[in-house]
Amino acid sequence: MSPHLDLTAPYAPLVRRIETEGSVDGQMLVIDHFLNHRIEPGFIFELAHELARRLSFFQPNVILTAEASGIAPALIVAQALNVPMVYAKKYSSDVESPSICRVIPSSGKGDETRLAISTRYIKAGQRVVIVDDFLANGRTAAALIDMARQAGADVLGAGFVVEKRFKHGREHIEELRVPVSTLAQVERLENGRAILTQPKDE
Repeated sequence: MSPHLDLTAPYAPLVRRIETEGSVDGQMLVIDHFLNHRIEPGFIFELAHELARRLSFFQPNVILTAEASGIAPALIVAQALNVPMVYAKKYSSDVESPSICRVIPSSGKGDETRLAISTRYIKAGQRVVIVDDFLANGRTAAALIDMARQAGADVLGAGFVVEKRFKHGREHIEELRVPVSTLAQVERLENGRAILTQPKDE
């Protein structure tokens, strides 16, 4: 990897916006008013292009994400890198066979999520990068990595808009030998606010 590439440099516009507009509900950071429920096209475009700049080092030819909140950033990253995007479908009895499936247990909710990808769209020899909105415990990303590898693809990196460092998902993904890029890193939730890693140069 290039010594000049910092995959986890905090992206100041996102850090400041989380600090000023984010709210905390228990162990949940709520920023769905601009990232993954109500989406601001201009801002998500800016964030995804910064992520694409970092992920371009891996020279992917496919961007892989999961339905549904990963689709917006992944699509713009794919557009910026001029490669296709594939998303794993949830509750997917309609996925074209043959397919690769994984079941992911939900943390704290007691339910499960089933993801499926048709092997028509993820193939041996492809250079895959994972993109999603949040990295928490890393279960979804790990499932996507495992699915892509079962198909014979090479998973070269993973990029996320926001990382919850206190959930330790990064360690899980890096144990799978996949480098991780994030734009904002939440160190902890404290007294109703998010404490983030600060940009070095402003």
